[in-house]
Amino acid sequence: MSKLNRDILYMIFEELRDNNNVLYSCLSVNKTWSEIIVPILWKDPWKFLKRKKEKGKILFNVIIPHLSEESKNYFNENLKNAYERPSFYYIGFCRHLNLNAVQWIINTAEEESDMKIIKNEVIKLFINENTRFTHLYIPRQFDHQLNLIPGAKRCFSKIEFLSCNTCISDNTLMGLIEICKSIGELELYIEKYNNNHDISKLIESSKKLVNVRFEPNYFNYFNNSNKNESFYTLIENSLNKHASNVQCFKITEPPVTRIFSSFVNLKRLELNGYARGTLWNCLENVCLPYLQILKASRIPLKVLISLIEKTNGYLNEISIDYIFHDEFYNRRILQTIYKKCPNLLYLKLLIKNINISELEKLLINCRYLIGLCVLVSIYGEFDWDKLFLTLTRSSSQSLFKFKFNISHKIPIKLNTLKLFFDNWKGRNPMSLGFFQTDEVKEKYIDLIEAYKIEGIIKDFNYWHRHPLEVFKWN
Repeated sequence: MSKLNRDILYMIFEELRDNNNVLYSCLSVNKTWSEIIVPILWKDPWKFLKRKKEKGKILFNVIIPHLSEESKNYFNENLKNAYERPSFYYIGFCRHLNLNAVQWIINTAEEESDMKIIKNEVIKLFINENTRFTHLYIPRQFDHQLNLIPGAKRCFSKIEFLSCNTCISDNTLMGLIEICKSIGELELYIEKYNNNHDISKLIESSKKLVNVRFEPNYFNYFNNSNKNESFYTLIENSLNKHASNVQCFKITEPPVTRIFSSFVNLKRLELNGYARGTLWNCLENVCLPYLQILKASRIPLKVLISLIEKTNGYLNEISIDYIFHDEFYNRRILQTIYKKCPNLLYLKLLIKNINISELEKLLINCRYLIGLCVLVSIYGEFDWDKLFLTLTRSSSQSLFKFKFNISHKIPIKLNTLKLFFDNWKGRNPMSLGFFQTDEVKEKYIDLIEAYKIEGIIKDFNYWHRHPLEVFKWN
């Protein structure tokens, strides 16, 4: 493998770009591998931090040697000469500038120097004529007029993704509006108070906005004050000017305007109702004919059924969770999906015990299904034997990815699980995942490992808690 040409090696390592452990292990193979891997790792070095202090210190120690001698004068004498000259000009490979991460690693560096000055020097280090960023993340209390930093206009002229807070300072926002005309993906963290209304100008100034996410400032969801409707109206009207181009949209509160009706070409919709009890009636008459992906948390099933009914058969991924509903609406959502979504590939849904037969109809009608995540309520009973029999009897050959949430209140008997695995013999080896407690894992792990050896189970993952990535499909 070490003799493969550079183009093939690059393709291989690019596929592994999110697996830093593998890439790090390959760095020392030879010079050619190192020259290919380093730019991949440094395209977005911030994603590997995961708020771990030790990783932050390591990254800080790699960045600081890039500073000029003049900038290093701001360090105390003991540290000024402590950093060796780097083997690569790592900064030049960076395409994602995460100023949240820059601020964090500097704050955790435990230096005795003036950290405010060091932060300014590091920012100027990244923003220069020789670096071109595609992704930019702005911290909540960031107050720099970016367009006045030498080299900024060229540096940010190709920004494709921007993440910022709606209480952004005038200085920073002014620079973004002037420079960033090519934003295609916008992530806005919306405040309840002190929003900068000129955010609307930033939205309008983009020439090709296709992906928009309105995220909440989570702290504000602990107070019960009404949202600022005038501000929402302003930004929704600004976004409406891009409505025919928008293909992906995420929102956490019902919009103030009828903006959903304008998204005629929308392909991906994410709804997360952080405020419990919100009705979301605004969705009932919305028609999104080209919708392909629907992800909904804490959204009433009645409006989701209405939304799915008005699609044109392109939906291939549906994820619905964290919403209490009765057996009637559980049956209705299953029926709606298998009638309106013949091209479905992935489904995450709570299944009521009485509606396992409706799930079987879905398996029969949705023959392209690849992944199924079954959520089970901890209240009441659930017939795992019937579910597994249904899966082995009616699953298409394409279905092999399964995820189940299991609790000690509704456990799976070992013999039930064993029979499921035995009946799966001769089919595509399954990719299996459990969301469970440690006690549940200990109960099943030996059996699962045995069937991995037999080749019936391809891989197995389990999650003790419920992180956001638990039910993401690879």
